Amino acid sequence: MGDLEVLLPGEAEALVQALQSFPLWEMGSQGWCRQHEQLEKLNMQAILDATASRGEPIQELLVTHAKIPTLIEELISVEMWKHKVFPVLCKLEDFKPHNTFPIYMVVHHEASIINLLETVFFYKEVCDSAEDSILDLIDYCHRKLTLLLAQSSSGGFPAPEGEFDLSPLQELQKQAQTMDFEISLKALSVLRYITDSVDSLSLSTLTRMLNTHNLPCLLVELLHNSPWNRQEGGQLKRFEEGRWQIVTAQDYPRLTKLDGQVWIALYNLLLSPQCQPKYNITNFNKNQLLKLRALLTDVLLDQIPNLVELQRYLNHLAVTEPLSPKKDLVMEQIPEIWSRLERKNGGKWHAIAKYQLKHIFSPSEQDLRLQARRWAETYKLDVIEALNPEKPKCASCNAEASKRCSRCQNEWYCKRECQVKHWQKHRKSCDLMAKALDSVKEVKAE
Repeated sequence: MGDLEVLLPGEAEALVQALQSFPLWEMGSQGWCRQHEQLEKLNMQAILDATASRGEPIQELLVTHAKIPTLIEELISVEMWKHKVFPVLCKLEDFKPHNTFPIYMVVHHEASIINLLETVFFYKEVCDSAEDSILDLIDYCHRKLTLLLAQSSSGGFPAPEGEFDLSPLQELQKQAQTMDFEISLKALSVLRYITDSVDSLSLSTLTRMLNTHNLPCLLVELLHNSPWNRQEGGQLKRFEEGRWQIVTAQDYPRLTKLDGQVWIALYNLLLSPQCQPKYNITNFNKNQLLKLRALLTDVLLDQIPNLVELQRYLNHLAVTEPLSPKKDLVMEQIPEIWSRLERKNGGKWHAIAKYQLKHIFSPSEQDLRLQARRWAETYKLDVIEALNPEKPKCASCNAEASKRCSRCQNEWYCKRECQVKHWQKHRKSCDLMAKALDSVKEVKAE
């Protein structure tokens, strides 16, 4: 894996330099699609570099060429498109696509960008290079975490895999919902990395995180609701490594990565010298924070020893009256990307949807075949497998798997009996994937 490369150094720099923001009506266009493919390559190369513990050329290139604000603007643009244009597009009477792949690429674009940001925001210099757009990214993360909490409270989790009695458009909408859940989890990781850099954030940024959005209380609610855990068929499942996995008795006490991200973010926001004097501890906030004491068990403290300091802080908070922080005059900055895009496109959502239906999302058969060829060159099986940090799991019993479905090459099993047992659930997706692979082979043969 260490020698595996998606991009050469010179090629990576050229792609980073070419990154730009696209207007909403151009999403899905040929130029936009080329940049989406380039972002996917940058994303895969960044993950491979991190996995191999090498230097981070993608992160360095994004900082050197000041492209982090561009990525944040593209992220918020596609988020707005999904909220404002996509629902209108789905309701158009003449929108009856024979192939939903072009529109799926736009829906998937948000996941590609947030995944790249999650990979590179581990480094403090990336957070610093975001400049004023960090406010927009914080607002974005807040929206996603609020959505995550709302899903948990309403029981609106993504439907289990295996439901295929849907039209292509309904299937696309279902995929978009599932993707939103995964995107929200990525946003949680990005927010945690931002809290690692509180010592270099502006006063306006800290005020927005602590008091405007009250992120500490939001994070407390996330810990209590744990949207990444659910009961299904009498079994506890956790969402890890991109899929719901059964929790065994041996794994139950183990702290998940997502729980760890929330605890570290809380530690940073509540105990850092930059944040503590600025957080307004009202009676409501105090009562919310004290809910954490019941969760700070010995098992948890053994896994994150630094949380002992948070436990002391909460014990002290419990016996003291909250004091309002000193009121300072703050010239507060506000995020501007979402409001600017809304001013520019507000009232034009139907017109944008009609334009995209006619000029972008009704491609010819030749255009689709050309697109399939480009994607076949972008996604290579050896690269995809290298991006998976764990050995594959059996789709039926979740044990370690060594046998792959020979038709679709997409599902894994530990033994023949599991494959036979799982076949009724897998058949429809297997047929779809096999047809897609046959189409790619035909394109390559030409």
